Amino acid sequence: MTDALTQADIDREIAAERAAYEKRLAGGAPAEHHPRRDYAPYRSSVLRHPKRPPVAVDVSRDPELVELSSPVFGSRDVTETDNDLTRQHTGEPIGERITVSGRLLDRDGRPVRGQLVEIWQANSAGRYAHLRERHDAPLDPNFTGVGRTLTGTDGRYAFTTIRPGPYPWRNHVGAWRPAHIHFSVFGTAFTQRLVTQMYFPGDPLLPYDPILHSVTDDAARQRLVAAYDHGLSVPEFSLGYRWDIVLDGPRATWTEEGR
Repeated sequence: MTDALTQADIDREIAAERAAYEKRLAGGAPAEHHPRRDYAPYRSSVLRHPKRPPVAVDVSRDPELVELSSPVFGSRDVTETDNDLTRQHTGEPIGERITVSGRLLDRDGRPVRGQLVEIWQANSAGRYAHLRERHDAPLDPNFTGVGRTLTGTDGRYAFTTIRPGPYPWRNHVGAWRPAHIHFSVFGTAFTQRLVTQMYFPGDPLLPYDPILHSVTDDAARQRLVAAYDHGLSVPEFSLGYRWDIVLDGPRATWTEEGR
């Protein structure tokens, strides 16, 4: 945790970054749909982003060369329960059950079919099920927090899961991350991976999160927030949220650099 930095300090830094961005826009600069690497309010971003240029791989001689040492998957590797995080254990997980669904689209709104979509998240108490977790909230023996599915012919994916809880992190004093679900999207190969996060509408922590606000363009930032969709809600079972992922173009979904 950065010493003596409070939420008020981070709020001022976020406001200053936003003002600088609006000034760049007014001066004719293009909209910035992805965060800058040196976004100051998100302290660890300087430690996490790549510091060297990407390694160029010459596939002109053998287009499949880069895949020979990469993981592979087939449709048989994804089971019928992989996209239902509430059915992966012997008992029922604790928390509010939700259905999250949307479409994977290209820049022209066309569906991207047969693509692997993975999610991972904290449980309803805001704790991840991994060894490096430092939050002292309780684990849920019936919730691991990971799932995967393939998009359908219309580019649609769907997950049944538990609404994750917020959790503290050490960016500054009193820092809490809003509830969110991590998404990973693969293209035709494991070298074509994009990682992003989905947030929930009406979360009171959204205005205070420097990771979310590192996406300084307001329209791009709003595209990271899902919409409640009553049509996706399952009667007597779960609430529904709709969230589309656009791969590129002016309405592209923000993705984490270096993934």
